[in-house]
Amino acid sequence: MFTRRKYREPRRYRSDPSEPYWRQRGWQASAAFLGVVVLLSGIVALTAGRGTADEGASAQPSKGPLSGSPAMKDGRPDGCRTDDGHGDVMPTSPPDDVDWRALGVTRVPVSASAGPTLAQGPVWWCFAHTPTGAVLAAHVIPSHMSGPDWRTIAQEQLVAGRGRDLFVFTRSTVRDDAPAGTRSTGSRPDAGSGGSSAASYAGFSVPAYSGTAATVELLLKTGQGYATTSVALRWSGGDWKVQPSGNGALHTPVKAVQGTDGHLLWGV
Repeated sequence: MFTRRKYREPRRYRSDPSEPYWRQRGWQASAAFLGVVVLLSGIVALTAGRGTADEGASAQPSKGPLSGSPAMKDGRPDGCRTDDGHGDVMPTSPPDDVDWRALGVTRVPVSASAGPTLAQGPVWWCFAHTPTGAVLAAHVIPSHMSGPDWRTIAQEQLVAGRGRDLFVFTRSTVRDDAPAGTRSTGSRPDAGSGGSSAASYAGFSVPAYSGTAATVELLLKTGQGYATTSVALRWSGGDWKVQPSGNGALHTPVKAVQGTDGHLLWGV
């Protein structure tokens, strides 16, 4: 059972599977409501931003706490401390200390016990090395990709490889049109209402977990009912990172479901 602790301000430290997922018909049908995990808030932005690749290619990600070879202590980047006492035990309820913060076009859950407990620039990081820590990372990291700091997030919090390269290549053709007031500055995440997404995070499940990898299924509530999508994660460099698929997708195609069975509900 998680103990209730007040959330503290993060400390600041120096379908065709071969196609990109946003070009698949299933993705295009769901993008209108899937503001919580899209690259931008709506498929229209994807087409409107074409032709800006040269501008995007010139941008460079800023250095963050997980880039290169960070100083490590007890297997974690220096300064990162989390409550890992539950080990590989699967959660039976959401963390008692969960709070909701505005991020990009949506609101994401954060927890003093499961993370993210630290922020540096746009990077919200330091997740517990537990299934619940993986759950929080699966919500937070993809939600960062709609804003202008996506390059830094990709460099810091996506597993390096062909999938990440393809994600960056395609994302570079999309204009950075984050809504006003949604840029993360590295200070305490805004507690406001966030963007006007027509979908929200309703719950989660953890179909697979080991100390080095996890699969988290996200339950989304939309105006039409419920839908699910899955995010793959890897333990890399002392923190959870999203593992893009071979075609650069950060999550599986969204599919409608009849209800909430099999998921733990956030209760919001």
